[in-house]
This record gives sequence, structure tokens and C-alpha cells, in this order.
Amino acid sequence: MKALLSSAAAVVVLALGTQFALAGPQMVSGPGVEPECFAPWSADTKFMQWEAKPGPYRIAVVNGFVGNTWRIQMIKTAKAYAEDPAVKDKIEEFKVVSTGTDAPAQLGAIEDFINQGYDAIVTIAVAPDGFDRVIRLADKNDVVIVPFDNVLDTDKVMQVNEDQLEMGRKWGQFAVDELKAKGITSGKILEVRGLPGNSVDRDRSVGIHEVFDANGGPWDIVTVVGNWDDGTTQKVVADAISVHGEFAAVVGQGGSNGVVQALMDAKHPWVPIAGESENGFRKAIAMHSDEGLKGISIGQSPGLVAIAMKAAISALEGNVMPQLISVPLPVATYKDLKDGENFWSDLPDNFFTVNEFPPCGVNISGPAIMAKDESDVK
Repeated sequence: MKALLSSAAAVVVLALGTQFALAGPQMVSGPGVEPECFAPWSADTKFMQWEAKPGPYRIAVVNGFVGNTWRIQMIKTAKAYAEDPAVKDKIEEFKVVSTGTDAPAQLGAIEDFINQGYDAIVTIAVAPDGFDRVIRLADKNDVVIVPFDNVLDTDKVMQVNEDQLEMGRKWGQFAVDELKAKGITSGKILEVRGLPGNSVDRDRSVGIHEVFDANGGPWDIVTVVGNWDDGTTQKVVADAISVHGEFAAVVGQGGSNGVVQALMDAKHPWVPIAGESENGFRKAIAMHSDEGLKGISIGQSPGLVAIAMKAAISALEGNVMPQLISVPLPVATYKDLKDGENFWSDLPDNFFTVNEFPPCGVNISGPAIMAKDESDVK
């Protein structure tokens, strides 16, 4: 009898061990589903697969910081995409919360949604690490977590992003090339950083500095923090001009409308400016490029949230997915801006212009986005 009980106990322990071992995604061979949309980041990208769940699904977006126009538009986009006919019938319940810049608050919100039985949680992480506990909890409950934009320094979850390091390099290289064309190979550069503590801000800045370190010099890079916000950026750029005088170029991660306004207010000469995809920034480039405002606009689209939601649903359906999904960088310079095509004179300056992803079948119109608000959905 003791032998039988011991044998039975061993079977139970083995079964439980197998159950926990199988919880969460399994690492599998590629290729993944819809590679034209869910493109692997590189040839070394791993592939993941969750056990298929019947829909419709309960999905939550857990945002952190909400104090700039990009985040506000991102939340509006998420709400608009949840009502898109392509996914509406696949979503049983949709919630959105913004927790601020406090990491424990964001982790607590994610944990709460897991405990409520949500199937997937899409999130912009307020920090690149510290998520191990909620990832283990999600795996135990077969919940799909999809960080996007500000991603995590881990390969334990599926993530969606544009290449932030490459974006910084492209910004830096544009400024260097434009300055070289004018015979300038050294001088003062104004770098406008984003929200401190985020992987996006970190990686973009690394890319920018890589380029300047490798090209000419000495470069005197003055750094200010604009939080990716127009108003904050306008103030810190104005302060920098007041203290340091003229700059040879401005490389800014966001708040690009604020950069332009600060230069105009200070009567600073037009210089090469690298920035984000705000509609007002592109308007300004198109209007003033002949006067010396040589600009490059690379969009980190708020529409990434729609790709992350689409990826979460695909994973819940049991499809093979890349661990890190690469979304191409949408680049526009002063040479190829066209009204009605990649900027709109009749839309607000703070509207982010890139919200179409044809390979993914995602095309969220400006009016549909602007009709929403940024409030929590509880």
C-alpha cells in the first residue's frame, strides 16, 4: 500500500510539474503567422506559441505616463481599434488604465488584471526591468503580456516596437550630413531627451551619440529633457538658447512642435532639426525648408498599440509569433513631404501623422482617433 501511495504521489508531483512547465508560451520553430505584419526583429529572433483559447477575449491596456499628446493619441487609437470591424467581434471586454510613472503602480494594475482573468494585457512599460514577478504570474495563468514602445529588457514576453537605436542613428546621421553639406564638422548640438527611465529614451540617445562620436567633432552636445511634450520642450529649448546661444542643429526625440516654436520665439536661425512625426512639425518643415529648416521626421506611431493588440489576439488564437516584432521606421524628410499624404494642413499640429500599417490591415482614420478621449475605461 505504501509503495502504491508513493507511486501515486510521484505521478501527481510529475503531473503538477508538467502542468507548470507548460504554463505560458512555448519556444517553437518559425516562421510565424503573417510575417508581412509580424516581422521578426532579426534572424536570431525566437518564436513563441501559447495554447489556443476560444474567443472572444478580455483585453486590457495598462499605460503608464499620460502627460503628453503622443500618449493621449495612443489611448484614443487603442479605443478606436477595439471598435474596428476586423477585431471587434474578437473582444469581449476592453479596459484602459493609466498609472503614471510609478513602476509599482503599473505592476499592481497588471497583476490586478491577471487576477481578474483577463486574457491579454498590452502595456507601455515605465521601466525596462522589474517585471519578472508579473511575467511569472501571467505565465502561470496563460495570460499574454505584450509590451510595446517602451519595451522590457527580457525575452520572456512577446514585444512590439520600432528600432529605437536605429531611429537615434538616423536622426544623428541626418544632422551630421546636413551640417557637412554646409561645411560644418564641429559645434554645439542641442539634444532634446524624452521621458527619463524609459528604454526608448535611452536607446534613441545612444544612437544619436554613436553617430556624433564617429563623425567629425569636437561636438558640444547640450542635453535637455523635454518629456516628449511640446510645452515642456518649448520651455527647455528656450532656456537652452538663452544660456548657450545659437546651436548648429537640434536633435529631438519628441515635442518637435515645441522645438520649432522656441526657435521662432528666440529668432534663432533655422538649422537642421531631427524630430518626431507631429503634424505641426511636418507643416513647419514644408513651409520653411527653403529658409533653412532642413528637417527629418521619423514617427514612433501611437498606432503601435493597434499592432500590439492585434499580436495579442493572434497569440491567444494559438498562432506562432516572433518574440520581438519589428515595425518599420516611417521616415520623411524635407525632400518628400506632401500635404494630404504624409502631413495634413487641416489637422491639429499635435496629431501624430503615422497611423497606417497596410501589411497588417490596420488603418485607423484621424477622425476615428480624434473622436475618442484619453480617460480610463474601467
